[in-house]
Amino acid sequence: MSRQEETFEVINNEAAGRFEVHLDGAVAYAEYRLLETGILFPHTEVPTAFEGRGVGGALVRHAMAFARQRGQKVIPVCTFFAGYIARHPEFHDLVHPQYRKALGLQD
Repeated sequence: MSRQEETFEVINNEAAGRFEVHLDGAVAYAEYRLLETGILFPHTEVPTAFEGRGVGGALVRHAMAFARQRGQKVIPVCTFFAGYIARHPEFHDLVHPQYRKALGLQD
């Protein structure tokens, strides 16, 4: 039985350095830091009420599209980000070379 994935509006809050999804008065977010060597993703926060709805995945997909558009590699130190990327081969090419081994990716 497959569930239909919801669509969420992801906002780039550049001032706060994070991608956000606003729902029902709460905010889910993925923090980022722009570095010379790539884009660091240190932390993702998804309120309990949002869990299981695909909000976290929407944040990661949006963040990866942002990195691809900028031509930058990603440094996924957030465990949620790292796990999501490891399970989605379409993003493996964006992982910074120094972090590929930690995700179990082949060079």
